[in-house]
Amino acid sequence: MKKSYLKWFFAMGMGLFLGACSSDDDTATPAPEPGTGGQGRYVVASTPVGSQGVADYLLTTSDLTQGTISTVGQGIEQDGSYRYYLTHKGKFFSLLYGQGNPGAVTTYALDEKGGLVKTSDFQSETVQVFTPAGDDILTIKVPRSGNESASWFRINADQSQIVSEGQVNIVKLAGNGERAHFTWATQVGDKIFAPYMSIKGVAPDAFGTANPDSSWIAVFSYPSMTLEKVIKDNRTSFIGSYFNNGLAVDENGDVYGFSPASATNSGVTTSTKPSAFVRIKKGTTEFDKSYFFNVQEKSGGYKIANQTYLGGGKFLLYMFGTVNTATGAKKLAIVDAYNQTFTWVTGVPDAIASSSASYNNNTISDDKKSIFVGVNTDAGSWVYTVDIATAVAKQGLKVEGGVITAIVKVK
Repeated sequence: MKKSYLKWFFAMGMGLFLGACSSDDDTATPAPEPGTGGQGRYVVASTPVGSQGVADYLLTTSDLTQGTISTVGQGIEQDGSYRYYLTHKGKFFSLLYGQGNPGAVTTYALDEKGGLVKTSDFQSETVQVFTPAGDDILTIKVPRSGNESASWFRINADQSQIVSEGQVNIVKLAGNGERAHFTWATQVGDKIFAPYMSIKGVAPDAFGTANPDSSWIAVFSYPSMTLEKVIKDNRTSFIGSYFNNGLAVDENGDVYGFSPASATNSGVTTSTKPSAFVRIKKGTTEFDKSYFFNVQEKSGGYKIANQTYLGGGKFLLYMFGTVNTATGAKKLAIVDAYNQTFTWVTGVPDAIASSSASYNNNTISDDKKSIFVGVNTDAGSWVYTVDIATAVAKQGLKVEGGVITAIVKVK
C-alpha cells in the first residue's frame, strides 16, 4: 500500500493501520494483577509518539475506567509497518499488513495471571479483510488493480495455521466493467456476507467508480466459500468502505448494513443517495424493501464513517464531522436501528484527532450497559466510557506515551 494513501486514510480518522509486527520479547508487559486471568483482560494497542521502527505496544489492564498506563518501558512491542487485531476462541490475533509482501500472524493467549503470552507466529498473505467465522479467521486479499482475483484464506483459530484457501474473480463478480473490492465480510448463519465497492481499479483513479448509487453483497456458503448470489439495492451507495466493516448481525439474526454514501469519481463525491442503514431479515438473501433508516437526515446532514454494534438494535456510530460530506474529524453518536432514533454522544472532546478502531471493537462492558472508546486529542489519549442508554461519555483510563489504536477484550 502506498504511504501517501495510508497517511490520507489515517487523517480520515480510521486509525486502522497503526499496528505492527510482534517482538519476541514478551517480558516487558506490565505485571498483571493476580487472579484476573479467568475474567479476561483488556488489551490496549498504543502507537508510541516519536519512535522509529516501533508502531504499537500492547498494554494490558483489567480496568478501563480509571488510572494511567504508559508505553514507556512497558508493553509487548509490535514492530513492523501496520497491524490489525481481533480476538477469537479466547485468543488474541495480531495480523501484519505487509504492503504487498507476506505478513506475520501472531497469536497470543492469556496465562493464569492474565498476561499475554505468544503461542504462535507464522506467515500469511497481506490481507484487507479479516473476520471470525466458525472455528476460523477468514481473511481476504483484495487487489485494487492488476490481478483480477481476490484470494481468501481460512486460518484455524485453534491450530493457528491456514487450513483452506481459494480465489474469487472480482471482475466477473462486479459484472459491470469494473471490479468488486470487498469492504469486509461477516458470518451470517452458514453463509458469509461480503459487501463490496465497485471500483475502476485503474490509476490514477483506482477507487473511483461510475456506479456510485448501488449496494452489493456477495453471499458465499461457508466453509466452502462457494459464491451463491449477489444481493443488490439502489437506495443508497456501497456498504461499508475500505477497511471498514459495514455489516452487523443482531440477536434476532437480522443483518443491518450502513453506507457512508462516499463513492467518488476522479476525486469528486458522486453519491446522490443518503448515508443510511438497510436490512436483510434472518433467513433471507434479499434487502428488506420495507426498511430504510436515513441516518443522514436524522443527524442533520452528517454521514456515517463506521460503526460498532452494541446490542438490542443499537449502534455506536463514528460520524464524519463535516456536514453532507465524507470528511472532517469524527463525532460520536448512538442510534437505535429498530426505532430509527439518533443521539449525539456528549462528554467527549470537541476535537477528536483519532480514535480506537471500530472494525473489531468487542469492548462493550460486561453488563452490556456501556462501550469503551479510545479517544486521541492534542492534549493526550484517554479511554472514554460511553453509557449506551444516555449517550453520555465519561473520561477514564489515561494512556501516556502513545496514541490509542485499538481496545480489545481477551477472555
